[in-house]
Amino acid sequence: KVKAINQGCSYIADVSSAALKKVVASENLDASTDFDKIRDADAVIICVPTPLNRVRDPDMSFILSATDAISQRLKKGHLIILESTTYPGTTEEVIWPIFEKSGMKCGTDFFLCFSPERVDPGNARFKTKDIPKVVGGITRSCGELGSLLYGNVTSKVVTVSSTRNAEMAKLLENTFRIVNIGLINELAIAAHNLKIDIWEVIEAAKTKPFGFMPFYPGPGVGGHCIGIDPLYLSWKARIHGSDLHFIELARRVNSEMPEHVVSQVVFALSHHRGKAISRARILILGMSYKKDVADWRESPAIAIMQKLEKLGARVVYHDPFVPEADHEGVCAKSHPLSPALLKKQDIVVITTDHTDTDYASVVEHSRLIYDTRNVLRNYNSPKIVRL
Repeated sequence: KVKAINQGCSYIADVSSAALKKVVASENLDASTDFDKIRDADAVIICVPTPLNRVRDPDMSFILSATDAISQRLKKGHLIILESTTYPGTTEEVIWPIFEKSGMKCGTDFFLCFSPERVDPGNARFKTKDIPKVVGGITRSCGELGSLLYGNVTSKVVTVSSTRNAEMAKLLENTFRIVNIGLINELAIAAHNLKIDIWEVIEAAKTKPFGFMPFYPGPGVGGHCIGIDPLYLSWKARIHGSDLHFIELARRVNSEMPEHVVSQVVFALSHHRGKAISRARILILGMSYKKDVADWRESPAIAIMQKLEKLGARVVYHDPFVPEADHEGVCAKSHPLSPALLKKQDIVVITTDHTDTDYASVVEHSRLIYDTRNVLRNYNSPKIVRL
């Protein structure tokens, strides 16, 4: 990645190589793996992964590693900002004490803030400069300096009174989403049992001009944020004697959606085609967790594919954004989407609604389709089964 950046070659879909080449050529951007360059910087922004460990607790190893490397090169006047999503108290309880071991004082010798990233991959409407930046500092002067820095690149900076409040703001945003996604997923299952079209219900409900925000069911949640970040909050709250039941319930409902999809695929094959899952050929349309992005971390398509294969089905996938899937127990390559491929399948399962997929061809040449995203809402065909 460092080599690609310095050659002006972007590996991020939302950033064009032309834009990258421009800032590299002007010497405004230089990528490096040399930590000693920190000594030449005025500001250091930490953007490292914050995954969960094997027992679903926060894995702080990347933050600790970055903090340790910076602390060895900390200089007077440094502005350090953590952007990695984490539990409330991380900046104050973990990072601050490590930096002050140098003998320098926060707020006078160096400055420390938390400012969560708010990027929405694949969103053409809201770019980084359009999204307000939340900043919280250990001291008032820390917050002021952080706000001045981000004020150069974003349209609006929202300064909060502490790093804890800034950390909590990001977790609230993602908790709001996971809880509402869990709610609509649970309602979708209930609606199916009640012979109610949940998609039509949502469209009707969202005509209310106030007090309602539409969320849509799907095969589960994926990516590095929605399914993981709220568990950081739940873990921290539990340590302090509070159980966040909504988060745990939403996590359980969402994690069970791939199993629900598989059971519906099994039923659809039996009911519509008289085919046993153990003899079925299945095409998964979409491996990434979200439309028009290449990120397939925690994607529900992975679990669906694995569960179908475990039942004996022969499963292949197509996803132009994920040409090869070799991780998390999956080792496969994307198949080119063609009428011949579609005709071979007993059922096509749409797990990601990529914009440029030729859905007309999918409907024309497939024998049976299970649509988890309602992307075929404008098609009326007995071969289409919806979540």
